[in-house]
Amino acid sequence: MNKKMVVITGSPRKNGNSFAMTDAFMKAAESKGHTVTRFDAAMMNIGGCRACETCFKTGKACSFDDDFNRIAQAVLEADAVIFTMPVYWYSIPAQMKGVIDRLYSLVVGGKDIAGKECALIACCEEEDLTVLDGVRIPMERTAALIKWKMVGEVLVPGVLHAGDIEKTDGCKRAAALADAF
Repeated sequence: MNKKMVVITGSPRKNGNSFAMTDAFMKAAESKGHTVTRFDAAMMNIGGCRACETCFKTGKACSFDDDFNRIAQAVLEADAVIFTMPVYWYSIPAQMKGVIDRLYSLVVGGKDIAGKECALIACCEEEDLTVLDGVRIPMERTAALIKWKMVGEVLVPGVLHAGDIEKTDGCKRAAALADAF
């Protein structure tokens, strides 16, 4: 079955390692007939959640109208959401965190988002795979909270400089992740 997918990236480096894995995933997913919409959060105007609890009161996911509302609409319509990012200081990059925090608006707004599939593609500089826990654990818990099925994770340590991903199987694994959908 062809699915409607939303890919949300959290890196500001267009030629970086997480973007290379994102591109590999998207190419594989599209070759399988899936429709993929991509949002590069670091290149968008997205603020953090202000906890005002006025979600959908204006007809949009967030009363503070910025680029998140475009992402929210696409997420509502999607069958699957794929998050891709590097690890920044042992955690989720701020560019992605604003998006994740504001998914709250879909819950407060009473939107039926349960049952979607999701996946995580992430990389980090250090060789220690546990460094990715700062991204992996919050994403797994987010999926569980909003009742999304985490269908796969591609976690690649030991990449810092643009192109380092080519010394790993990260892009191959990201492309193979498309088979999980």
